[in-house]
Amino acid sequence: MPIASVNPATGETLKTFEAIGPEVIEERLAAAHAAFRTFRTTSFAERSRLLKRAAALLEEDHDDIARTMTCEMGKPLAAAEAEAAKCVKAMRWYADHAERLLADEYPAEDDVLDSGAARARVHYRPLGVVLAVMPWNFPLWQVVRFAAPALMAGNTGLLKHASNVPQTALYLGDLFHRAGFPDGCFQTLLIGSGAVEGVLRDPRVAAATLTGSEPAGRSVASIAGDEVKKTVLELGGSDPYVVMPSADVDKAARTAVTARVQNNGQSCIAAKRFIVHEDVYDTFTERFAARMEALTVGDPLERSTDVGPLATEQGRTDLEELVDDAVRLGARAMCGAGRPGDQPHGWFYLPTVLTGITPEMRIHQEEAFGPVATVYRVADLEEAVSVANDSPFGLSSNVWTRDEGEMERFVRDIEAGGVFFNGMTASHPAMPFGGVKRSGYGRELSGHGIKEFCNTTTVWTAA
Repeated sequence: MPIASVNPATGETLKTFEAIGPEVIEERLAAAHAAFRTFRTTSFAERSRLLKRAAALLEEDHDDIARTMTCEMGKPLAAAEAEAAKCVKAMRWYADHAERLLADEYPAEDDVLDSGAARARVHYRPLGVVLAVMPWNFPLWQVVRFAAPALMAGNTGLLKHASNVPQTALYLGDLFHRAGFPDGCFQTLLIGSGAVEGVLRDPRVAAATLTGSEPAGRSVASIAGDEVKKTVLELGGSDPYVVMPSADVDKAARTAVTARVQNNGQSCIAAKRFIVHEDVYDTFTERFAARMEALTVGDPLERSTDVGPLATEQGRTDLEELVDDAVRLGARAMCGAGRPGDQPHGWFYLPTVLTGITPEMRIHQEEAFGPVATVYRVADLEEAVSVANDSPFGLSSNVWTRDEGEMERFVRDIEAGGVFFNGMTASHPAMPFGGVKRSGYGRELSGHGIKEFCNTTTVWTAA
């Protein structure tokens, strides 16, 4: 079955690749398992040297890989360049900090003695071969934020990337090879989704991580559970963006545009539901809609473009159906709600702001994966929290308030893996990232992320 790289701005097929067969899959599984046996014993200094070399190579390749990402999945070129730079930063951060993050931990002396030990410690060891099933929306970053900590911990990796970004997937495998990582340490598997189960069930695979849709997460979690293998899942998000009366409303409206249309609106952590206190609702909504309508939609390779195409034709169809359903049931489109007339080719959709959302509309509960915002009017903090939590997802959240008491309430009551005050959600290598509810479980990044694929080992010596 061919795997195709298709330019979403034109619909043109750029390259096709044949999926690898069972014999090649077996060779790569064997290589990953063999590499782990020796790579796990390398020093942090050696792993750091290799990862920093990969970072340097990525920095050199910055322009080319950014253009590849833009042509494969449609993000504006500036965003692709920023993504590559962010990956370089994360690689260097883990290269510098992994040894400290995985240093042995020592219980209190009284507890050691009470256990009957002369000494005791907690030691972190790598698990083995980790399968990464990754999405197309951040085709470089999603992989690096798994690979950098996993490799620094001494694991080896197998990448099953989204089938519409094969060139980026192959680049990643080549990057770690060129950096000098031993053969088998990190390999790309050009396979379809139907081949994932066989790889995951292989006894040489110790664990899996997936970023993607809820159905994909359910499938991988079910298979891994049947095999009793560790998983980390980062799934969908429908993040709330709450604006309270004490906020800087103009700044909140400006930031809201970026928070909604980043990556052409195709980000799990993009703000999607804008929950605005009635005292500032009209001002915020008018400014937000005006700025959304003013965005330039077009060729993502052009520097003047703010919003490029959706990554797939099906993705645009799904988004159109959500918007059409909402409008049919009474929602008001303040802008957008359709395809741009000046873009006859490609999978473009206009930045859209919908008000008057009611619970019977699909968009109230389903994730809008594209540049579509829903706006809710609320009377007070309690209603804001209630609307924010009225979602099956719980990835992150944004809250605009200057009231310290309100901040504490939102931290206590919002059901999400993060609360970002007076700014938009972003991921950083030093901060744990992940969600609750149907947004998944486990954490990536920071010390929490690097320990997800480690064997936390108690080392106890009798007195």
